[in-house]
Amino acid sequence: MILNTISLEGGNYDAIIYLILLILLGPPIFLALIGVILFKTQHRKAGKVFFILAGIYLVVGLGICGALMVGF
Repeated sequence: MILNTISLEGGNYDAIIYLILLILLGPPIFLALIGVILFKTQHRKAGKVFFILAGIYLVVGLGICGALMVGF
């Protein structure tokens, strides 16, 4: 019985943490870059919308992905 539980234990979980961080920080950075590009051009209102979307995604991502990372 003990042999079965030992074989189910994982090893290195670094890749999962990097994936969670990528999901957490990737889209807000991408949306903020689009917002900066649009804000510098004539589309200021669209740039502000992308900044707001980046902020909302970051807050939600910190809540969900942050809760997942606390378990590690």
